[in-house]
Amino acid sequence: MSERPGRQLVLDLPHRTALGRDDFLVTPSNAAAVAMIDRYPDWPHYGMVLVGAGGSGKSHLLEVWRQASGARLVAAADLGSDTPDRLLEQGALAIDDAPGGALDERALFHILNLARQTGGHVLMASAADPAQWPVQLPDLASRLRALAVARLDPPDDALLRGVLVKHFADRQVAVEEPVISYLMLRMPRSLDAARIVVAELDRLALAEKTAVTRSLAARVLQQMTEPGLFSDEG
Repeated sequence: MSERPGRQLVLDLPHRTALGRDDFLVTPSNAAAVAMIDRYPDWPHYGMVLVGAGGSGKSHLLEVWRQASGARLVAAADLGSDTPDRLLEQGALAIDDAPGGALDERALFHILNLARQTGGHVLMASAADPAQWPVQLPDLASRLRALAVARLDPPDDALLRGVLVKHFADRQVAVEEPVISYLMLRMPRSLDAARIVVAELDRLALAEKTAVTRSLAARVLQQMTEPGLFSDEG
């Protein structure tokens, strides 16, 4: 909950984020990665890595696959919290934020081995190519080099526009097309930026009891030059 002097009290209520397959916007920048996900379980290998910058849609696509495969979802930093057979008991495992800050290399090695031996599948989401992960265990490095890689490229105009519209819709915020076009021309070219600017526009519109207008958008974009506003969420 947040409050500013002389302004309406704003409740930071959760909003519904649509994370189904039909909600994932497919454009040339991500079509190849989506096609690989849609091919499941007919993959060229037992494992695959989704690689893309923060806010590129990796976590959304990981969730799409989790829903399709029945996979358990775990953060890379928590791989050592359970045994490989329990993590893979559904025959599929989704790993987010790989390699994470403290990767349990032996746990991941055993998980990949078990998936290979049992016909299971592992999908990991990462901001970096697995060949660039700071892995010390030679056997794990070899396993990672064998995995298929699906890349999510920087957003094109169609994707950036669609994501802006989706974020507003998720928050049930009505917005005119001129506002979307205004943001498109002036905001940073990143899906993370789209998420942040929509969240801030929603917050300000609630606080000031006003519609989302070009004037409000201009103020938010000015604030976006402030240090520390962005994060590296994916």
